Amino acid sequence: MPALLVGANVNGKPNFMTAAWGCIASSKPPMFAVALQTHRFTYRGIKETGVFSINVPSTLLCVETDFCGLLSGEREDKAAACKFEVFYGLLKTAPLIAQCPINLECKLDRTNYLGSHDLLIGEIMEVHAGEDCITGGEPDARKVDPLIYCTGAGKSYYALGKCLGAAFSIGRRVTE
Repeated sequence: MPALLVGANVNGKPNFMTAAWGCIASSKPPMFAVALQTHRFTYRGIKETGVFSINVPSTLLCVETDFCGLLSGEREDKAAACKFEVFYGLLKTAPLIAQCPINLECKLDRTNYLGSHDLLIGEIMEVHAGEDCITGGEPDARKVDPLIYCTGAGKSYYALGKCLGAAFSIGRRVTE
């Protein structure tokens, strides 16, 4: 799963939490879904402001990403501790991390109660991507070098591995 840093202003200050249960949920309109527990400090900020950010850290931010999952923003200014360069874009109150190669600004569209977590679905209002991680006008995962979280017995972070085949074509081998 990709390790993500979910951002929200809480009590007027930027806060970030680590999450791994998130993904693109729709292309038209562009939507992102992330599952969060309702007692999280960041969750409170999302509900207060109606906006949030999804920041995709590279492997260079492994230590900081893990740190943001260890402590509550209620007790620690995680943005300051991690020396994040925080900026704001179109939505004005969804904090973004400049050190992350990809950032999404999302407006909360709906919340679905699922049990242990709420599924927050946000419309992606703006995408920020570093020029150094773009190939042919599109984000390039090899250049983004996203941090991957593996759950289970290992509970560890990894980098992407080798390419196994081109999507939407390698499967044709089944019937060749």
